[in-house]
Amino acid sequence: MTGDSPRVSGADPEHVEALVAAQAPLPPIIVQRSTMQVIDGLHRLSAARLRGDDKICVVFFDGDEAEAFVLAVESNTTHGLPLTTAERKLATRRIIASHPQWSDRMIASVAGLAPGTVATIRRQTQDVPTAQTARIGQDGRVRPINIAEGRRLAGQLIAENPGLSLRQIARAAAISPETARDVRNRMLRGEDPMPKSRTRKQAGGAAAHETEPRDFTVPAVRTVLERTPVQHRTAVVERLRADPALRFSETGRALLRLLNVYTISAQNWEEIIDNVPPHCGGIVARLANECAGMWAEFATRLEHKVVESA
Repeated sequence: MTGDSPRVSGADPEHVEALVAAQAPLPPIIVQRSTMQVIDGLHRLSAARLRGDDKICVVFFDGDEAEAFVLAVESNTTHGLPLTTAERKLATRRIIASHPQWSDRMIASVAGLAPGTVATIRRQTQDVPTAQTARIGQDGRVRPINIAEGRRLAGQLIAENPGLSLRQIARAAAISPETARDVRNRMLRGEDPMPKSRTRKQAGGAAAHETEPRDFTVPAVRTVLERTPVQHRTAVVERLRADPALRFSETGRALLRLLNVYTISAQNWEEIIDNVPPHCGGIVARLANECAGMWAEFATRLEHKVVESA
């Protein structure tokens, strides 16, 4: 049966007729296993019925209603008949309500809108909790909404406890270790922890929380895992696993296998670290650093590809 679709206007008869006339094999539709509702593939299902087909390929999705809706929106912005701008904005309001911890860029990547548009919709939404101090970005990392507050707190911690490590400061202030390093270096030079450019913007009336901080540094593994709940990381990977474009290609399945490491909990990472034999520690650390470099290069090239295709 058809599910809770972001396509307010329902199926487009012309698009259905075009699918029927093409007489090509229809890609699998996505169905929520627990409810048997169609998440993605309403037009394909209608076309199959008009063709007189008694079967259609299905990819099952295991997740709750909110995650199913997110997948439906994401699927309808990446292939098939796109959602209208009005439908994407309505979907964005619902995603903000169900996933307030997601950053504007994260939601924008799902809904197919500009991050600024998502930010505007978020400000207009009255029933969204306002007590958040951080949000989960498109890359799964947690960043503070107000970077100025994180720097201020880091400066206070450094002044009161000069012996704290950068990792300890970063974890306590919800900033990256490199940001903590910058704050410490500025204080050693007798400068304000906040860069002048940011200070001028705030003095001119630009609220710090209206612009998501951009942090391109790679934080320590432990810091990332402690600040990003494993259920959130797992949800991101599960959404990718439900994408037919990845599941039904060899390279896609290889990528999903690599991304399994993203779902390991902080506790399991600690157990792995504790059980690496001392005589292997140096080699494993070097390989881990090389892997981090490969992933960083992979991310950079992929981001460039996304920008070029936009």
